[in-house]
Amino acid sequence: MIDYLIRLDIRIFELLNSINSPFFDVIMYYVSNRFIWIPLYLFFIIFFIVKYKTRSIYIILTIILLIIFTDQLSVHLFKNIFERLRPCHNPMLADKIHLVNNYCGGKYGFVSSHAANSFAFAIITSLFLKNRIVFWILLIWASIISYSRIYLGLHFPLDVSVGALFGIFSAILFYKICNLIIRRNNKDN
Repeated sequence: MIDYLIRLDIRIFELLNSINSPFFDVIMYYVSNRFIWIPLYLFFIIFFIVKYKTRSIYIILTIILLIIFTDQLSVHLFKNIFERLRPCHNPMLADKIHLVNNYCGGKYGFVSSHAANSFAFAIITSLFLKNRIVFWILLIWASIISYSRIYLGLHFPLDVSVGALFGIFSAILFYKICNLIIRRNNKDN
């Protein structure tokens, strides 16, 4: 069963990675760059401060800790244990892959840290804001970032899917913990 899933994952990757163009090479390369999203993160930090005042400290700290958690565990709990080569490091696929700017990244790719981090951010931000429009916008945003990793030849679809699920479940857990802390702090005051 596992062999079948891996073969299917490779086939889906080859199909998705083969759909490319010079225009989307530029777009996907920038979408995948985590620094380009700093203005978005700053916008939400300011928004939380304005909306939640002193409670924003808990929310912002929770989001920061969540991203550190998903980023570090995606490497130490998944990549370093499963050691699944990225598509661009896989010798059987290396000559078939569309790479942008010859960038390949680290040796292992399961799970995608980009997917884990972007979905974690999208879900926890949506949970705190309780706004359906924001939820859908951030879900599409996280999906595009995750897809960019396949487009760029850096991750298999399974790497991205499991990374997204890890980010979603982590966000729900951190959201619940933060709410418990806020409620407990409100009782103490």
